Amino acid sequence: MHPRYHGFATKGESMTMAVHTERIHIVQEEKGLAGARADRSADHGSGPVVYWMSRDQRMRDNWALLYAQQLAREQDAPLAVVFCLVPKYLGAAWRAYEFMIGGLRQVEADLVAKRTPFFLLQGEPVQELPAFVARHQVQTLVCEFSPLRLVRRWQERVAARLKIAMHEVDAHNVMPCRTISDKQEYAARTIRPKLQRRLQEFLPGFPRVQPPPQSWPQDAPRNDWETALKMVSARTGLPPMTWLKSGERAARRVLRQFLANRLKHYDAGRNDPNADALSQLSPYLHFGQISAQRVALEVLKAKSDRDSQEVFLEELIVRRELSDNFCHHNPDYDRYEGFPAWARRTLEDHANDPREHLYSRSDFDQARTHDPLWNAAQQEMVLTGKMHGYLRMYWAKKILEWTEDPETALGIANHLNDAYELDGRDPNGYTGTAWSIGGVHDRPWFERPVFGKIRYMSASGCQRKFDVARYIERMQGLAREAKA
Repeated sequence: MHPRYHGFATKGESMTMAVHTERIHIVQEEKGLAGARADRSADHGSGPVVYWMSRDQRMRDNWALLYAQQLAREQDAPLAVVFCLVPKYLGAAWRAYEFMIGGLRQVEADLVAKRTPFFLLQGEPVQELPAFVARHQVQTLVCEFSPLRLVRRWQERVAARLKIAMHEVDAHNVMPCRTISDKQEYAARTIRPKLQRRLQEFLPGFPRVQPPPQSWPQDAPRNDWETALKMVSARTGLPPMTWLKSGERAARRVLRQFLANRLKHYDAGRNDPNADALSQLSPYLHFGQISAQRVALEVLKAKSDRDSQEVFLEELIVRRELSDNFCHHNPDYDRYEGFPAWARRTLEDHANDPREHLYSRSDFDQARTHDPLWNAAQQEMVLTGKMHGYLRMYWAKKILEWTEDPETALGIANHLNDAYELDGRDPNGYTGTAWSIGGVHDRPWFERPVFGKIRYMSASGCQRKFDVARYIERMQGLAREAKA
């Protein structure tokens, strides 16, 4: 075991382990019972418990589902899972919907095997969920924690239209976001000790999912997935995702391959886009098709290079949960106003600096810049739905350098990331662009034109890290294949 995580022991899976109370946030109790925890007994009825799945699209290792199961057993009630498919979501392309729905179909099959129906609702949650609750006389609604503004607004509006209990569970983070800190953390160095102090407490094995005590009163729904996809209003025409499969089983297979073949190279190779060292788990983590906690548990058990384990867990836990913290506590996480004061000040000091190149959103979208490396990175994202993490930083910083102001740069970077990345529309993405363009979680560096004291990156610096020409050639080859 490596020093930073030395002594972390994990408990085995059990049948009865309760969900940690700090994962649970009471959005509202049954109206009329304000100020008191609703009695879970039969005295308050035995209407169904419903889990509103959104961010964590899996059956196994899912604290939100396990909590809903726990409530159903306490109330001797039926249990169901619902998912609201909205036709548009933060610029997501059709291929992202296709990847997501492929995973959801597996979730449906897994749940049905546990005698738990899965309902696919189509439309805005604010309209669909209250109608579903009324139609099925639901007793308790369980939702998931998300720091994103749109999802939080949905939850607030759904709660306002309901009179039943509504509980939120953080099933996405290894340590619940609300528990880690009650404020926006300045940097990784300030959140890391808070995580380390209690991390072992939040790293038990997962209980197994059990069938609910009561059957759903009606027949299980027959969800028409093909028709649902046709209702999606999203960008089409992008290359299909042929290099990875969606769903929980595929995610676990990719994890096993990473542990066996690539984890040992992670420390040395993670900043080289030509090296096959990354986990390739980010799309699965984004859609919740695998639990970050499960990944952490398996990495901790792996017999591999200790430095690689530590560096990977730093990314998986500290950096990832720092992103949730930023988006949760900063309502302007995707806006210029969300940058720290020192960064806004230095960018404003250099607002009138001449730019050697200026490009439009369309230029960036179509990879029409003077820089072959930037164009190759953009092509990778468009063609594969995923850009190497090291290049994401360079890519975003060059958008700052080649636009008229940081507000425009941030808008373009977020638009492209959300539109093309499978793992876009995510706290990691918004935090990454805010770090690259606005110094979030960073410190002032040497001052230079346009950037001011924002950290700078150059093509020559990339060349010192990896073989840039080889990377460009690979991306050009992918582009030729896509046109063939």
